[in-house]
Amino acid sequence: MDNKKIAKTLKLFGQLMELHDENPFKVRSIAGAAFKIDKLPFPLSNKTLSQLEEINGIGKGTAARIWELLQTGRLKDMEDLLASTPSGVAEMLQIKGIGPKKIRIIWKDLAIETIGELYYACNENRLIEAKGFGLKTQEEIKKSIEFRLASDGKFLYSQAEETAEKALNAFKKLIKTDLISFTGAYRRRCEIVETVDILIGTSDAESDVLQLDDCEMEENVNGFCEVKTPSGLKITIRFCEPEDFAWQLALQTGSEPHAEELKRRLNNTLPKVSSEAEVYKAAGLDYIEPELREGTKEFEWSEKKQLPKLLQWEDLKGSLHNHSTWSDGVHTIEEMALFCRDELKLEYLGISDHSKTAVYAKGLNEERVLAQQEEIDALNQKLAGTFKIFKGIESDILSDGSLDYPAEILSTFDFVVASIHSNLKMDGEKATARLIKAIENPFTTILGHPTGRMLLVRSGYQPDFKKVIDACAANGIIIEINSNPLRLDLDWRWHQYALEKGVMLSINPDAHRNSGFYDMRYGILTARKGGVSAQNCLNCMNVQQIEEYFKRKLAAITLGK
Repeated sequence: MDNKKIAKTLKLFGQLMELHDENPFKVRSIAGAAFKIDKLPFPLSNKTLSQLEEINGIGKGTAARIWELLQTGRLKDMEDLLASTPSGVAEMLQIKGIGPKKIRIIWKDLAIETIGELYYACNENRLIEAKGFGLKTQEEIKKSIEFRLASDGKFLYSQAEETAEKALNAFKKLIKTDLISFTGAYRRRCEIVETVDILIGTSDAESDVLQLDDCEMEENVNGFCEVKTPSGLKITIRFCEPEDFAWQLALQTGSEPHAEELKRRLNNTLPKVSSEAEVYKAAGLDYIEPELREGTKEFEWSEKKQLPKLLQWEDLKGSLHNHSTWSDGVHTIEEMALFCRDELKLEYLGISDHSKTAVYAKGLNEERVLAQQEEIDALNQKLAGTFKIFKGIESDILSDGSLDYPAEILSTFDFVVASIHSNLKMDGEKATARLIKAIENPFTTILGHPTGRMLLVRSGYQPDFKKVIDACAANGIIIEINSNPLRLDLDWRWHQYALEKGVMLSINPDAHRNSGFYDMRYGILTARKGGVSAQNCLNCMNVQQIEEYFKRKLAAITLGK
């Protein structure tokens, strides 16, 4: 059992304890341990009970529960609480913005035991009558439930990836053919998928040979069959004759508008070809990468020989927007720098820990900012000639649009990532004004996760994107593509507008531990969907180029004064 699963189990246990009105001290102890364990840089699975007891922030009682989990895979006390909790009430713990205390009132005082009953009660204005609830809280709960219901059956690309790749490899071994490929939204690298589509070119399509362990197989009907995995992800398998594989692959990969336009250009006559490239050539087009096949500008680009050379991992030279142990990260600055240099073969690292307003994340006050910068100076001397660490900060955009810290502190950073973390429930007009004021701050370098969205969790605020991007263009601000697979923000649908306005983008992992750097891959996939090339991406600059870029910006601020 890994740390993340242990932390998740303890978090649920703490919520159930609070739901059942158990000792608040014990509740806080379990909740604190869950938070601590999720950020530990080492696994607990190879620790003895006595070693677990010695870990700061865990304690003997919690250590015993962790040991029970590691030895048995279960927590009896938690199972007892679950047994005395209606399943629908336990499910409410997953609703964003509603904690155990309020759920206890909903359950005990209002006799509501399912999410469906809760949604109905919101529509009937029943919640506003309960202690601690008001119209605003009721509306927030209603929206959260609507968002949760809309998300059922949907998966983040990153969630689907491991299952999808294992299934494809298993099918390859079973069918023993090279004519097998992903198609559909998964192959187009869409951020959310409802099913993983696979095409197999074979004259002998027998669904029974495609059986996978622990999966349910639907009957083969009309040339396709479905596999339902234990996670709930559906895999749809379609078959075609081997000689039809290339053009079926092209048609089934593209979105409906793309496929229809491709067929129109082929005069609805599907050619006998051996590759997708020949399909597009028959339509008078250069080959269009799968990520671009959304029915937007790809045909125009292909006709005019203007298809972008899409970004690749090898194009990245450094990583910006990362968090160390100075705020809420797991690894030290030196550990992150060495990982980037030795494992990822990058040239530089940008540290941008949280600013002082983010007290929940150990945000840096002015004294700690200067102390961190002294550490970075010492590390840069130590790593001279092999790697460079840039001094940054993720400065909170405050409610009025101003940045954390006065100008004399902001001027000490090489770069500033400006992000919103508080008061997220804004209308579009307020969000736009708040973002633009931050964009107009001369010390802002990069606009961080512009909508604050969490895919399949919360939709985020919705500013006027054109106005925000126009403001970035006018002020020379880079917009990040936050590569955390829950964010992928700025959305790829706005990348081209940004590029047309001359705005550069940056693939930022928002890494809080070394493994988080690998999330840049998801940022790259998102950027490819947006038609982004290396020349449009800030951290595709080499270390000398980006150092000069930061110096020019700071010099321009000084001249502006």
